[in-house]
Amino acid sequence: MTIESNPQMPVFWKRAVLWVVVLEVAGNSSGLITFWSKDWYASLVRPPGTPPDGSFGPVWLFLFAMMGIAAALVSSAEREGPVGLRRKKALRWFGAQFLANMAWTPAFFGFHRIDFALVIILLLLLFLAVTIWRFGKLSRGAAFLLVPYLVWVAYAAYLNAGFWWLNQ
Repeated sequence: MTIESNPQMPVFWKRAVLWVVVLEVAGNSSGLITFWSKDWYASLVRPPGTPPDGSFGPVWLFLFAMMGIAAALVSSAEREGPVGLRRKKALRWFGAQFLANMAWTPAFFGFHRIDFALVIILLLLLFLAVTIWRFGKLSRGAAFLLVPYLVWVAYAAYLNAGFWWLNQ
C-alpha cells in the first residue's frame, strides 16, 4: 500500500510531528541547566572516551526525533482490545523512561550529584530496555528506532560512572 492510498498516513505524520516537537522542546529545555554548570563541569576529571562538549546537543536532537517517530508508530496502534492494552503499557514505559531521562540532567548538572545521577541513568537503561521490548511487540520499526538511544544511554552511563569514580 502506498502512502497516497493509505488514509491513515496523514494522521500518523501529524502524530509524529507532535511527538517530535514535544520531545525536542521538553528534552532540550532540561539541557539548559548545563549552561549554568559549565565551570563545575569543566573542573571535573573526565573519563577516557568523553566526547567534546559540542557533540551532545546534535546527538540529542537526533535521538529525540527518533524517539518521537517511534512513539508515533506505537501511539498509532489500535486503541481497543489486546493491542490497545499493549499500546497503553508500552506508552507508560515510554513515559517512565522519558521522566528518568529528564531527571538525569538536574541531578548531574543542577545539583552536582553524580552519584544520584548514576542511579537515575541505570534506571533509565532498565526502563528503556523494557520500552524497546514493549514497542517491539507493536512495531519492530519503533523498537529499532530506539536502539541508538539505548546505545547512547549505555555510553552515557559509562561516562557517568567514570565521572563518579574519578571525582569522588
